[in-house]
Amino acid sequence: MGGDEVRDSATPKTALAPPHPIPQRTTHHSWFSCYARAMLMTAELLLQYQRCNRRPFLDRHGDLALKDAPSELLLKLQQDKFEHRQSMMAERIYQQPQYSKEDWQAGATATWQLMQQGVEQIYRGVIIARTSEDVTLLSRPDLLIKQPGQSIFGNWMYIPAQIELGKRPKLEYQVVAAFHGQALGMVQETTPDRAWLLLRRKEMYEVSLARVLPQMQQIFAECVQTLAAPQAPEVFISRQRCSLCRWYSYCSGVARSQQHLSLLPGVTPNRYKELQAIDLVTLESLAKANSSDLASLRGFDKKIAHHLVLQAQSVLENRPISLLREQGTGSREQGDKGDKGDRETREQLPITNYPLPNPIEIYFDIEAQPDLNLDYMLGVLVVDRLKQTETFHSLLAETQSDESTIWQQFLDIVGRYPQAPIFHFFSYEVETIRRLAQLYRTPAEQVRSIVDRCVDIYEQIAQTVVLPIESYALKAIARWIGFEWRDPQAHGSQCIYWYDRWLATGDRSFLEAIERYNEDDCRATRLVKDWLETFIKRELETDLDRVSLVS
Repeated sequence: MGGDEVRDSATPKTALAPPHPIPQRTTHHSWFSCYARAMLMTAELLLQYQRCNRRPFLDRHGDLALKDAPSELLLKLQQDKFEHRQSMMAERIYQQPQYSKEDWQAGATATWQLMQQGVEQIYRGVIIARTSEDVTLLSRPDLLIKQPGQSIFGNWMYIPAQIELGKRPKLEYQVVAAFHGQALGMVQETTPDRAWLLLRRKEMYEVSLARVLPQMQQIFAECVQTLAAPQAPEVFISRQRCSLCRWYSYCSGVARSQQHLSLLPGVTPNRYKELQAIDLVTLESLAKANSSDLASLRGFDKKIAHHLVLQAQSVLENRPISLLREQGTGSREQGDKGDKGDRETREQLPITNYPLPNPIEIYFDIEAQPDLNLDYMLGVLVVDRLKQTETFHSLLAETQSDESTIWQQFLDIVGRYPQAPIFHFFSYEVETIRRLAQLYRTPAEQVRSIVDRCVDIYEQIAQTVVLPIESYALKAIARWIGFEWRDPQAHGSQCIYWYDRWLATGDRSFLEAIERYNEDDCRATRLVKDWLETFIKRELETDLDRVSLVS
């Protein structure tokens, strides 16, 4: 827990009283009540508020029984952060205040005593400060680092340092560091001019508190106001930010009950604010809107506005809407009524870059471990429509050194079928083909021939149809069509956790779960491709029938 005690040679001022006491925690609701009873503000609250202004309110006022259990990926991230903190502290000499769990007053007193002694580095100290608005700050910086300067303690002061798992000095990290800096300044009676972020790969980033403090104070004031409000802020579902939150299921249920526009793909927080400003906040109103009126809004253009209106119509009417005739099929008034007019009309029919039918089709999906820069699973489903056979190839790297082996296995499989299209979902598979080819020195002509055969089903969907779904992820589309994964709760992020556990334990059940999930992804991609193929064929036949009627 602690390290060697280090004292400054100067004599500290004597008999300094530790900070005033704060109310002790009894239940999650009594952490704070209102301004009159000293609302307790922590760095964690401020961090979460920056990510979602609703979450701190729910954490303090909500029914905790409604929270989701922590996901395996969330647990992994927490463990990774713990290990990163341990690694950063391994070579440092520090002392840590000793106190009973969550007895913050005792922790603050012990930290105060270490600061009075002039200890060089204090790990996980506790700082308590009361603001003029009768809000109490509870600050627990990862490190307090002694620096020369004048403070209440003598000719030394402290600056805060925060250990973060991220690779970049995100603003949300800097705001947290500024929070610690302000609380520390109130206690030692001199505000430090900087704080430190200790990032992944042991990089250090200096935070200018003169620059960040005003931003922190604005966010702080908004957070306090939100926590004191009688109701939670409006729900807004942003899957990238919400997916790991333990309130996700609850908030999603609230959003669905309201048919909230944040459930529509393409409605970002900034675009939603623009829609709010013109009172377009319901599914019905957006579905009836004139897209030309929306195109001038900030964050919109003609294409985005038109697509959002179509998306609202698709969800409201619960039906797919074709984009194939977006260019129009021409009108009889615009050309001759003879062969020329018919030919011009036919030339305006949509043309996709869909491959011609082939007896062999390949479906490709990848699982990766970003922390290791490793693509450890290359799943290949080979479908022979003539023989009516399906063969799934599980190319799995059980160790990092096996990546080159599974890459060569992939090249061998796709090389057996040089004419077969390679269907995948989203751009990652092509990016990975290029990365692995460069890493393992695959001939450029061979790589080009493979990439040229790749067909991104996501792009085909995006250009072809608007679907009544909340997301254009593979799972959302395939489930709308009727596909189900054998492990219903599994997802790509969970595979990261499973592979991490495989490396740690050698338990092959984790590999089996990854293989099962990856195969289901390949089969889901096939189902979506088949559905899209049928949809395109039906739409084109409808257009041709319509052309024939007017010819």
